Amino acid sequence: MQKLKDLMSSDVKVIDPDMSIRDAAMQMRDGGFGMLPVGENDRMIGAITDRDIAIRAVAEGKDSITKVRDVMSEGIAWVFENQSVEEAAKIMSERQVRRLPVVDRNKRLVGIVALGDFAVERSEIRPAAEALSEISKPS
Repeated sequence: MQKLKDLMSSDVKVIDPDMSIRDAAMQMRDGGFGMLPVGENDRMIGAITDRDIAIRAVAEGKDSITKVRDVMSEGIAWVFENQSVEEAAKIMSERQVRRLPVVDRNKRLVGIVALGDFAVERSEIRPAAEALSEISKPS
């Protein structure tokens, strides 16, 4: 059984909640990713996604200096690095998310795992497909 620590990206950027959504969007663009964990006082307090910026900021007429904390998603789901791909896929499916922060046993952020990471190994295509099917259903 493959563990998330074997698939995750350990190159994780964290953004401060008082940074602007423009800063968040630029970091996402430059890093080629669609989600940033939001950290304050050495703790994850949420996440901001490209979708949060589009739906909660741009569509609502907010400007680019809006703070990350004003549009981020709170109550972020996460997984432990020693959990299995199947467990992560189940959480992604239940929460309807495509990316999860990965933490170590001390609950310190050590990586990010994305749904696409699961399909890298042929044996992992089924959990990825099942999770994507559930995530893609209208809520």
